[in-house]
Amino acid sequence: MIPDQTRQLAHQLRLFGIHAHLERRASEALASQMHPLEFLRLLLEDEALFRKDRVAKILATRARFRSSAEIDDWDGTYDRGIPKAKLKELASLSFFLNQENLLLLGKTGEGKSHLAVALGRRLCAEGLQTTFLPVNLLFEEIAAAKAAGKYLPLLRQLNKSKVIVLDDFGLRSYTHEEATALVDLLEDRYQRGVVIVTSQVDPRGWLKLFEDAVVGEAIVDRLLHPSQRVVLKGGSYRERLTKKPA
Repeated sequence: MIPDQTRQLAHQLRLFGIHAHLERRASEALASQMHPLEFLRLLLEDEALFRKDRVAKILATRARFRSSAEIDDWDGTYDRGIPKAKLKELASLSFFLNQENLLLLGKTGEGKSHLAVALGRRLCAEGLQTTFLPVNLLFEEIAAAKAAGKYLPLLRQLNKSKVIVLDDFGLRSYTHEEATALVDLLEDRYQRGVVIVTSQVDPRGWLKLFEDAVVGEAIVDRLLHPSQRVVLKGGSYRERLTKKPA
């Protein structure tokens, strides 16, 4: 009777983590003659973890990731240009803690987007709002927002994110209007938010992507300083998967 009443109260108070784990924790406490404060601490930890997981799921949904990639999915059985120590460092989100942009470079299929999504999900797991944006889609959204008179609200919404992932940067050249919009986005978050960029183009060639050299220089400067880069290799992972025996 008492456990039922307690679980009901926990549910009424929206303490869903405690509600889910109460019976197990009570059994453990009785079996080990646990101190009441230790019992309470464990219940509160259950509640905190439940809330953290719930926030992470909400943030991951809002981020609009293109896949369910996770760091643990990364295939390190061959040389992909990223040592285990570096992968561990990235998974610790040191680049975010240091407020450095992260440039993920490499050829088609080498895992740039996979790694960007995996790191994005890790950021969400830590309660950090993240937005995943294929660059071409970003410019389509900007054009639609401008047509609807909602350009500034869109920029404000995007810059609420602690991290923005610009996926497939440099697949084509960018117009003056697109470059100006990108400057607006980057300028508003400079030294206040982090950008993860995936690109097949070496940063030394980024300036050539913009018809306006002055605006292009401003964009490249904001992406590179400060930043760290990871250059992937090893060929297309997708091709390797198709060649594996059934």
